[in-house]
Amino acid sequence: MSRVSVVVPSYNDAALLRDCLAALGRQTRPADEIVVVDNASEDDTAEVATAAGARVVLETRRGILSATAAGFDAADGDLLLRLDADSVPPPDWIERVVAAFEADARLDALSGPGDYYGASPVVHWVAEHVYIGAYSRIVSVVLGHPVVFGSNLALRATAWRAVRDRVHRETREVHDDFDIAINLEPGSGIRFDRTLRVGVSARPFASASGFARRIDWAFRTMAINHRGGALWPGRRRWPATRRGDA
Repeated sequence: MSRVSVVVPSYNDAALLRDCLAALGRQTRPADEIVVVDNASEDDTAEVATAAGARVVLETRRGILSATAAGFDAADGDLLLRLDADSVPPPDWIERVVAAFEADARLDALSGPGDYYGASPVVHWVAEHVYIGAYSRIVSVVLGHPVVFGSNLALRATAWRAVRDRVHRETREVHDDFDIAINLEPGSGIRFDRTLRVGVSARPFASASGFARRIDWAFRTMAINHRGGALWPGRRRWPATRRGDA
């Protein structure tokens, strides 16, 4: 039976983290451990995590990728699941993720979309159709395989260990999920399941500057990997048997 670690990076998100951890406490298949990465928060993130029974890892280097990497490095599960502090997974989320991996020994990474909450209908539409829709399809073309979404992500620990020294954890202005996806081993089994959904705050899209920052980080992530050779066509040769959208 797989051992499951859930990693939740958090920076000054104590209130939303409380809801995330409460949702993890309602899972039909509980996590074997929950690792909250306190990214040098100035609020009571660590206290909220400890009260919920999570293990707290302090990462003083600011940035979502450095925090995610610190959590994955510290976790001891066979399956490494990742949520954001504002993610609210449904009760069967872990159960479905575990079932998918146990049913397919070639599956290395599994992801799904977010159901955005906490914003106007217009912002919801932009998040769902422009960011998750158009952006994810463009990125999939760049990658040559399905995109992964950091607010709703699961990796085998073996896949993380293969990629951990290639990701740009020292760079703050990159998307952790995009960077990980670029650097996964060619031939990895990657699936984006559109039915595997979690609640995610729409706050990054509530302002034009917030949306622009996410797009800017996407280009920065591509640029840094292009310079490193990870996006050269010869590097990205994925077999026809790779997993796709579900």
